[in-house]
Amino acid sequence: MIEVVNLKKNYGRFEALKSISFEVEKGSVFGFIGRNGAGKTTTMNILTGLIRFDEGKISIKGKDFLKNKRELTKSIGYLPETPTFYNYMNAYEYLKFIGEIIGYEVKNISKLLEMVKLTKQKKKRIGAYSRGMKQRLALAVAFMNSPEILFLDEPASALDPEGRVEMLELIEGLKDEKITIFLSTHILNDAERVCDRICIIDEGKILLTKSLSELHKTYIQPIFDIEFEEDPKDGINLLKKLKWIESVKENGHKISLYVKDIDYAKKEILKELSKFNTNVISYQIRKSTLEDIFMRMIGKNEVI
Repeated sequence: MIEVVNLKKNYGRFEALKSISFEVEKGSVFGFIGRNGAGKTTTMNILTGLIRFDEGKISIKGKDFLKNKRELTKSIGYLPETPTFYNYMNAYEYLKFIGEIIGYEVKNISKLLEMVKLTKQKKKRIGAYSRGMKQRLALAVAFMNSPEILFLDEPASALDPEGRVEMLELIEGLKDEKITIFLSTHILNDAERVCDRICIIDEGKILLTKSLSELHKTYIQPIFDIEFEEDPKDGINLLKKLKWIESVKENGHKISLYVKDIDYAKKEILKELSKFNTNVISYQIRKSTLEDIFMRMIGKNEVI
């Protein structure tokens, strides 16, 4: 559905995108994950035709994006992270206004408002909307051209917990309708729930592109979570010197150990903890999550 090959974008001397490549399959949810400034929004703005790129090639639906931009953008819907509106209008007026421009039937506006849970607020001025309500209104706008591809830039960042759940359920429902979704998010639990494929970008480079099932099989390794009675700082320095420990994440009296060899670690960990000058309160082994993988990858900034 979308193929990006060696895409580059510079802002003066700053390299925003450093020859990135990835593919998005039709009808899938593609999770595009990275820190602020990693290149997520730049990539989305390029793929939606809002800004130019310097080098590389983009194909959408098997067609060259530059040569067929006008045609291809008609099949794209885009929810920006910070949408803007005419604040003196209400939601119904705004959707009607946009509909008149693009040829959308007025009779369908009520369905859109119901879908994004804004029916009760449709006569309220947009200027009085919360950020989450504005995001939902922007989502309604993104659906007005019945898109085959939907770009969502941090769609749940301004929503309350109930709104986040509704957004995730909406995304899951779109998968059933075979709409291709390009999802940029920093809420990794959300990405893990709805995405079929994960792409991690950092400092303009793609570090990893794998299906969620591949990640679970290959990269999600067990983690030792240990809580101490007192600050274990001195002991932590000893752990960091051990060759079979990859890294140590500290959080007050708690630590999380990422190990290179889980079987060896199970044999040795209790022996090492007995050398600490403080007592162990709790000890458990858990499966690592997408967030754990993300933190490891951006910490190393290595392509895998």
